[in-house]
Amino acid sequence: MALAVVRAVQEWVERFGAARKAAVLTIGNFDGVHLGHQRILAGVLERARALDMMAAVLTFYPPPARVLRPSAAPALLETLEQRLAGFDAAGMDAALVMQFDAALANMSAEDFVRLYLVETLRAGAVFVGGNFRFGHRQTGDVKLLEEFGRRWNFEVHVVAPVVVEGIVVSSTAIRQALREGRVEDAARLLGRPFALSGQIRPGTGQGRKLIVPTLNLATEQECLPQDGVYATETVVEGKTYRSATNIGVRPTFAGKRLATESHLIEFSRDLTGGPMQICFHVRLRDEQKFSGPDALREQVLKDIERAKEYFVHKKRSGAGAPRQ
Repeated sequence: MALAVVRAVQEWVERFGAARKAAVLTIGNFDGVHLGHQRILAGVLERARALDMMAAVLTFYPPPARVLRPSAAPALLETLEQRLAGFDAAGMDAALVMQFDAALANMSAEDFVRLYLVETLRAGAVFVGGNFRFGHRQTGDVKLLEEFGRRWNFEVHVVAPVVVEGIVVSSTAIRQALREGRVEDAARLLGRPFALSGQIRPGTGQGRKLIVPTLNLATEQECLPQDGVYATETVVEGKTYRSATNIGVRPTFAGKRLATESHLIEFSRDLTGGPMQICFHVRLRDEQKFSGPDALREQVLKDIERAKEYFVHKKRSGAGAPRQ
């Protein structure tokens, strides 16, 4: 069954009815739906099935930091639609997406639990991380949530963080890895390659005429890998192609606008629209300014060969190529 997405308390009541099931749920932003998030979601699903309750997520849009501290809010790893797709893939039954505004920000911790967890979702169990905070000025913590659980008869499960190679999995750590071009490290924390999704947009045509054909991605995602060339996989028209992708401003052509362009191996069609996704596997080099199109084309052909070699090695070994 596909994830039910609900965007208001009254809509939840109307959709699931007065006799609606109680929910096992978790609360948070879940930016990236990384391995730590996946552990929490797995706990929600397991407990929901054991109690014959709904498996639900309470999340917010925009993220609270965008309202409370807009100048310090981090770039988002994923769009709301991507996060919802992650909840769906994890087996959740429903997501309540609440608009985070001044009224919600000023709600007391007690009122938040009473209105959303008890009266709307009829919580039977709540799964959170150890650093979970809620309510006005984040006055609520896990200890207070446990007190409310005893008052209103719902379980509270505190889920330990996931640690990968000595690194605590977090959205912050993933953002840092991407900013430094360490897409392999980001993949280890996400449990999958980092992906950019969006729409194909027409390019200048210079690449197809002078270098190699590419597809240009327009994405709403805010957190991009460091500028450079990557071995990637690109999905268009429902099919996945090995690819080499450049993120940058195309300095050889005196470009100024940041662009993400992908050359798909064994694909030569000139698409001008439609959905596109790029999955990042390994960084091949920095973006560079070359003396002209011929020198750039020579380097791009080398990049394509390195990308091919990466995927051959990956297929043989079941892992990525050794770091350069």
